[in-house]
Amino acid sequence: MSDDELVIVRTIRAPVEVVFDCMTSAEHLSHFWGPMGTSTPRDGIVVEPWAGGRFETRIVGDRDGSVHHMRAVFESVDRPTGMTWRETGSGMVCTASFRALDVDRTEMTVTQRHVPEAGRTRDAQQGFLSSLDRFDDHLDRILRGGGR
Repeated sequence: MSDDELVIVRTIRAPVEVVFDCMTSAEHLSHFWGPMGTSTPRDGIVVEPWAGGRFETRIVGDRDGSVHHMRAVFESVDRPTGMTWRETGSGMVCTASFRALDVDRTEMTVTQRHVPEAGRTRDAQQGFLSSLDRFDDHLDRILRGGGR
């Protein structure tokens, strides 16, 4: 692994198809995309889950209203095992891979390559991990009707 590459592996309590569908649906992404303390309005998300399709989000800071746009193009999409997209501004490449561990658990591996220096800070990585916590909470709500 190089200095500009990050890998995160997480076990998710959800079937692999549900994990994939949530990661490729604007309706679902609006509930968890972005770190704690932000929101991603449904009308600010474009997901065209096919090679060459757009993947765009508008993340809004809950406290100060600051806006961060992420614009990317899908390089590959393979339901339900994963996808790769390249951000058009930074050139960062993100691959999300999903592997069924059993019928109710999925191993998700997120590999980010060519991560800009700002994205490699401790705060940035903590923000990314908090987004995964939000993803867990969302899956818990939709699959089990609860929260963590």
